[in-house]
Amino acid sequence: MDLCHVPAAQEKGWYLALMAPNVKGPNYAWLDPSRLYCHPQGLHDCVADLLQPFQGDPIDMVAGIDAMGFILGAAAAATLRKGFLAIRKAGHLCVQTLAQPYTDYSGREKVMEVRTDAISPGLRILLVDQWVETGGTMRAAIQLVERLGGIVAGVAAVCIEDSEGGRWIRERYKCAHCVPPGLQPRFDRHQ
Repeated sequence: MDLCHVPAAQEKGWYLALMAPNVKGPNYAWLDPSRLYCHPQGLHDCVADLLQPFQGDPIDMVAGIDAMGFILGAAAAATLRKGFLAIRKAGHLCVQTLAQPYTDYSGREKVMEVRTDAISPGLRILLVDQWVETGGTMRAAIQLVERLGGIVAGVAAVCIEDSEGGRWIRERYKCAHCVPPGLQPRFDRHQ
């Protein structure tokens, strides 16, 4: 893997080719974007594409979802010069938290939590995750923000699949993702 090579033609989503396919079986996501995060120009362009639809929008804070959403969320927060909030899987925060149960993409029941002192009523939060497959994890994060009185300013992910949960999110919130329309069907069918 050449971490310095940048193709001459850089159409939106050029960096998606850096992602590696799953070789470990059905308990893992079908694509691994960690190689994309290792590529300086790829990461930069991915974050720029995710933030482009929100240019000029009032955003007070960026929240990243445990765990891979921390990478893109922190990069987005730094780019926007905003604070970063980690929305965690239950049991990792040693402060007062609010919890929300959800079912993840693999069908497992889990609990997401957020610290209660970070979101005040009216605070506009951009939610960032690596991938929205079924939408369960993102929906739990949305519910946590809204239960604390925050406003979801938008949702950003490398890919938001055309699933029931993905459509629910797109119908209700401003969204950004990196997959060009012509490639979206391949991502929805995991090809």
